[in-house]
Amino acid sequence: MTYAVPRRSLLSTAALTAGAAGSLATAAPTSAAAGGRHRGRVLTGFDTLARDGYRMVSGQRVGLISNPTGVVRDLRHEVDVMAGDDRVDLVAAFGPEHGFRGSAQAGGSEPGGPDPRTGIPVYDTYTKTPAEVAEYFRQAEVETVMFDIQDVGARFYTYIWSMYDCMVAASLAGVRFVVLDRPNPIGATAAYGPVLHPEHATFVGRKPISQQHGMTVGELAGLFNAEFLPDDENADGPVDLDVSRMRGWRRDLYAEQTGQPWVMPSPNMPRVETAVVYPGTCLFEATNLSEGRGTTRPFELIGAPYADHRWADALNERDLPGVDFREAYFTPFISKHLNTPCSGVQLHVTDRDDFEAIPTAIAMIVTARDLYPEFAWRESAAPYWIDRLSGNEDVRLAIDAGADVDEVVAVWQADLADFRRLRARHLLYRQGRS
Repeated sequence: MTYAVPRRSLLSTAALTAGAAGSLATAAPTSAAAGGRHRGRVLTGFDTLARDGYRMVSGQRVGLISNPTGVVRDLRHEVDVMAGDDRVDLVAAFGPEHGFRGSAQAGGSEPGGPDPRTGIPVYDTYTKTPAEVAEYFRQAEVETVMFDIQDVGARFYTYIWSMYDCMVAASLAGVRFVVLDRPNPIGATAAYGPVLHPEHATFVGRKPISQQHGMTVGELAGLFNAEFLPDDENADGPVDLDVSRMRGWRRDLYAEQTGQPWVMPSPNMPRVETAVVYPGTCLFEATNLSEGRGTTRPFELIGAPYADHRWADALNERDLPGVDFREAYFTPFISKHLNTPCSGVQLHVTDRDDFEAIPTAIAMIVTARDLYPEFAWRESAAPYWIDRLSGNEDVRLAIDAGADVDEVVAVWQADLADFRRLRARHLLYRQGRS
């Protein structure tokens, strides 16, 4: 088994289905650090809604599904803004994982009750069924439910599935659903990675989309409504959907280039740099290596008590595109290897436009497999969590069979080509300013 995978070889795997994206997914110019090529003033879906005097929801009782990322440019929360504006009748808020105000860790949420700041009733939707959420909508007597939460572009980031479940709930309750669109912070020029197989559906992946979906939440909502809700046995068909679109956004922009503030979408997503690597390195949740939870660089620091300097050396020998690896040592204060010194690597992304998060993570896993007999998958009811995160068992089986990086990446290319064609039908924004 060789450790060397030429840079051009990894790039070619992404190009296998590039034709499916066509002109809708033009590659972004190279930039070692995001910034400089477009310091624009992007208007979010909420910005355009408010600028238009809330006409999209005029005369309706409105609820908002949001969390701390639902802010305007001066960092006030949209609920605080709307609660003081008589042009919109905001009557309820709904919180996802981590809570409406964001006080809970991963796997937790905030209890319902009056919001201390505005007095508006808040309902906790996390772990609730669509039928239960539909009952919340009825209790609040909302006529339109709006969604505004910052996604990070990965299938297993649960906010998009909170949106899906709430769309199903809106269908059941007979209320309208409006998405206030926001930028995909890691760019959205194309989709990457394995596609979920239905038998592996969970809250970290409800429906067959790719691991890095390359869409905005507004585009995802349109895809969900057209492709999945009509056949969902829990729904009463598609929902009455509208998207308040952004203005000035381009598909090749990173979060820092939009002029919008970055607010942590969850406790372990502190930086845009975290979001850039997350579609790949979140796979380490499915291994016995720490994914860096309980450090100041989650998903950028990866390691275990059994790892050593050889891992960074072997990864740098691969000359992976857009990333270098530093030998690193850390002690997690939560999650795996609690209070135990770990050795491993820190990813340093040197060029975001060349960097490929998912093949990079596969290279890291394959190299750890070859170096360390102690490497193992985290077992779960799947029985393996990797099958839930990757969306199918093919990735695990290829790695366990001794496949190298290109061979593993090849197993999802046919599914990815199909998803890219599906995705293209639901894009609201073309390359260039909208």
